[in-house]
Amino acid sequence: MRTKVLLGTTLTVALLSLTHRFNHLTARSADEAAVRQALEHYMQGHATGSADHFRQAMHAGGTMYWVKDGTLATRPFPDYIGGAPGKPADDEGKRRRRIESVDITGDAAVGKITLDYPGVTLTDYMTLLKVDGKWQIVAKAFTRKAK
Repeated sequence: MRTKVLLGTTLTVALLSLTHRFNHLTARSADEAAVRQALEHYMQGHATGSADHFRQAMHAGGTMYWVKDGTLATRPFPDYIGGAPGKPADDEGKRRRRIESVDITGDAAVGKITLDYPGVTLTDYMTLLKVDGKWQIVAKAFTRKAK
């Protein structure tokens, strides 16, 4: 009888542990999909020139950062989004974009994106936060390398 109770308790604990792990993985998968969706909207903003894609991806309070002539340069996201041309670049067919990596902890994430264009390769490091249940890019730091 004791063996059956012990076996039943062990199985219950194992099932609870597996259920917890499954729920954690499912939540993590949903978060990763949502982070990737925000990054995809950002890349679609570049591909289409549409400010709407950028707005879906980027928090209005966010800022981009880069080094220009050895000094820190910044631009608020609303200014960046306002500069969207509304149409694809003339050489869009030659441009490639890809998400290199995503790392998530709690309600914070980072994503690395490569923009491979005919004359330049840009590497974007995005910081995302889950704000009001939605993953949004809150900061972008990038570097560019001429080809």
